[in-house]
Amino acid sequence: MSVATQTNSVNQPNAKKKHPPGLYLLFATEAWERFSYYGMRALLVLYLTSTAIQGGLGFKESWALSLYGLFTGLVYFTPIIGGWLTDNFIAKRTAITIGGIIMAAGNVVLFGINSSTGLYIGLTLLIIGNGFFKPNISTLVGELYEKNDDRRDAAFTIFYMGINVGSFFAPLVVGYLSSNLFATHSGGVTTFGYKYGFLAAAIGMIIGQLCFNLLGNKYLGDKGTKPSVKVLKENATSIDKKIPLTKKEKQRTLVIVILTCFVVFFWAGFEQAGSSLTLYTDKFINRQIGSFTVPTEWFQSINPLFIVLLAPILSSFWIKLARSGKNISIPAKMAMGIILLGCGFIFVILAVMKTGSDPNHITAKANIIFMVLTYFFHTLGELVLSPVGLSAVSKYAPLKYASLLMGVWTLSSFVANTLSGYLAALTTSLGMLEVFVYIGAVAVGIGLILLAISPKLAKMLD
Repeated sequence: MSVATQTNSVNQPNAKKKHPPGLYLLFATEAWERFSYYGMRALLVLYLTSTAIQGGLGFKESWALSLYGLFTGLVYFTPIIGGWLTDNFIAKRTAITIGGIIMAAGNVVLFGINSSTGLYIGLTLLIIGNGFFKPNISTLVGELYEKNDDRRDAAFTIFYMGINVGSFFAPLVVGYLSSNLFATHSGGVTTFGYKYGFLAAAIGMIIGQLCFNLLGNKYLGDKGTKPSVKVLKENATSIDKKIPLTKKEKQRTLVIVILTCFVVFFWAGFEQAGSSLTLYTDKFINRQIGSFTVPTEWFQSINPLFIVLLAPILSSFWIKLARSGKNISIPAKMAMGIILLGCGFIFVILAVMKTGSDPNHITAKANIIFMVLTYFFHTLGELVLSPVGLSAVSKYAPLKYASLLMGVWTLSSFVANTLSGYLAALTTSLGMLEVFVYIGAVAVGIGLILLAISPKLAKMLD
């Protein structure tokens, strides 16, 4: 960068520039992929626990919740392998396409084979495909910006809003297809059209890949067309994979690993949304609005709806803080996110205190507002923690390990989702009140610990 360009960057802050159009293409690609994933996720526990005559597989609740946690955990483990492959051998855009095709095939299998065999084949394909897709779409966003660009946090918040546009519509669409359009009623038994929800998820994935591949060259240029090692050799001959990291790079890598460990506790609580909170909503929440019964799947659209509404506000807030020199450090932001998650469990705890945990002995169902407030606080926590974490990894990870460390970042979700399934399964034995109290209290405590050490971590980053 020339001196003139540097001077111009000082006089005209990056935050005032428009975002590159490639951001919005990646926004759309991720939105369709999340439509596919969250559409399938909204159905999964209900599909597993419904009886065969209801269109499901009839699994026991404890096993269904554990399987859900194992699946969503492995979805976030394979990106480590995918990140390593794209750091060394495969271009990011190629990996994104491979992943999209494999995930679409997984949902087609779930649609076409309504059995435990079809379930395991379909879930395996989704796990493998996500490994190629997940780490590379996020690092590709980071490549659109210089390391010190003030727009990075805002860009990842916008990108995160794209994620949740897909996440918002997915449960509404698949919920309508499975619970209304393709549901049949006979002899007092409702047979749900779960498989058509899986078909919709496959179609969403295909649309996203068509957009990405048809418009990629126009809006992304040569970004993501070469493995990271090749880019390093072409653009920075003094950097080699064999040269050890600098002291600052080692410190930043250590902070990324430390933050990864802390966010495990966030996602373990947050991912109750697709398991224990879904079953609680289905059985204990009064979903009747007039003559209309709100499908259980629709409650999983509350979180992305809040994100779409709040993300622009929070994005502007971060930019204003950065311009005023009062920006909150990344570790402190993430600590706040974990504490907000813990506070959200207060409302579902109040609901359980009213309804109890036994579906056979419900004196009164809880008001829908309890779940809305729970998801509201969880959403605030997610917005403060997750996009900022993605931005931090893309900004501070050494270039030669960028995709690998993005995969390590997703490792927190692997551990967390596996733990989440275990905690959700405990609700069938210990009871929902005890488990929700435990999760909420631990989240607040862990958040306070991270907040206490955040000044030290911030210093190691910068």
